[in-house]
Amino acid sequence: MANHPGRLAPDIEAWLRAGANGPAPCESVIETSISWIFLFPDRALKLKKPVDLGFLDFSTCERRGWAAERELRFNRPAAPDIYRRVCAITRDADGDLTFDGAGEVVDWALEMRRFDETATLSNRLAVIDGAFAERLGRKVAAFHLGADRGAAGRGADGLRFVLNSNAHLLRSEAKDLGGDAVEALLAATEAAFAQAAPMLRARDAAGLVRCCHGDLHLGNILLEAGEPVLFDCIEFNDTLREIDILYDVAFLLMDLTFRGASEAASRVMNGWFDATARGAAEGLWEGVALLPLLQSVRAAVRAHVNALEGRLDVSRRYLAAAAAYLAPEAPRLIAVGGLSGSGKSTLARALAPAVGAPPGAVVLRSDEIRKRQWGLSPTERAPPEAYARDSSARVYGELFKVAGVCLRAGRAVIADAVFLRSGERDAIAEVAAAAGAPFHGVWLEAPADTLLTRIAGRRDDASDADARVLDLQLAQNPGAIGWLRRSDANAPGGPAALQLALGLPMPVGKA
Repeated sequence: MANHPGRLAPDIEAWLRAGANGPAPCESVIETSISWIFLFPDRALKLKKPVDLGFLDFSTCERRGWAAERELRFNRPAAPDIYRRVCAITRDADGDLTFDGAGEVVDWALEMRRFDETATLSNRLAVIDGAFAERLGRKVAAFHLGADRGAAGRGADGLRFVLNSNAHLLRSEAKDLGGDAVEALLAATEAAFAQAAPMLRARDAAGLVRCCHGDLHLGNILLEAGEPVLFDCIEFNDTLREIDILYDVAFLLMDLTFRGASEAASRVMNGWFDATARGAAEGLWEGVALLPLLQSVRAAVRAHVNALEGRLDVSRRYLAAAAAYLAPEAPRLIAVGGLSGSGKSTLARALAPAVGAPPGAVVLRSDEIRKRQWGLSPTERAPPEAYARDSSARVYGELFKVAGVCLRAGRAVIADAVFLRSGERDAIAEVAAAAGAPFHGVWLEAPADTLLTRIAGRRDDASDADARVLDLQLAQNPGAIGWLRRSDANAPGGPAALQLALGLPMPVGKA
């Protein structure tokens, strides 16, 4: 039976709507540009549209079966409870349809567990608070570290494919989007790509091109039992899926920032970097130089997608966002020091979204570096020897090194550590000077009983500090502290007041 391009065969559609031999009829159908999802009380059946869009080809039954099998295989690692099986839709000699029968295969369906389609993070922005956002970043990092190396989207060549596609599609919409704005963005993108290409190739050689999700926006992350579940990765084009892991997470960072969730974007980024650094990937931190370009490319993709779907106001906003990502912004280094319990990490996280280019500063926390060096998760307790003087010197050494790498790559940094010794404070200031970046030191103070109360109240935190550690710190003389001293940085309005004192350009974001 001939089928109109992009339309489901009428008899197959009628059979599915009637229940597909199941106990209950279809309740509703979700239609996207490339698929239909038929929703039943206890399951969902997803069928590919018979279309050839250039970057994907579902025009034949065989191609749709190939894509369905890949979708099942690629999504199971992150969402094993959602993706069930691929079913052949067959027609017997009498013309009756069934699943996996002996007759002719006329189409393919991916069976999935039914879930609340309104429970994606695009509909639940309010839940993406600091702790959840950091868990999300770490979960994405675990997915990336567990993924196989890719080849199709290799380094610069893979991104070149996307840039060519963006240019063609944006120019096709230039009449509505503004030809000058489109051409200015494309020229800026080409300049940024030329500068980034050698690093993209180096990261490919270092194993940072992996079999990624490929379409990692908030609409493809489900909230279930309070935890994020990644689903609906790209299966139809390896060039769009086997990509640099930073390009994959850049979509999520851009999506959060575009929706006004700047604090969440910052926490996702920093959770992702800390967790990914545990994989000891060569060249990881240098990659922060690529973030402006990669987020811009993701925004440009959303610009032409929304334009094609007729949402021109949204498309123009994405186009402006894509251009803004490529506007240079000089990095700076802020060091936040003070005794355990003084609120360093709280302040660092509050300031980070406002410092530097979106999604903000890289936060380098000495407690997390220590755990990485000892092969521990952030909340595992380190042994006493991890706090010996030589171990602490290695922690500060890595902090100084990574801070310098990030600053030279154009990314602002917030260094979160006790900085009890004057040599440590001098050394972090020298990191900024060597990179030619402005430096701000902030020293937090609070009464001893307040410090002790805060330490005792910590849960699921990277810091191992307890009353004994605090006593040791209180017994030491930190010497002359030339940094900006604050005793109210964690009080209501404290971070905003500090931002003003540091000359930061925007208020702290809230997810």
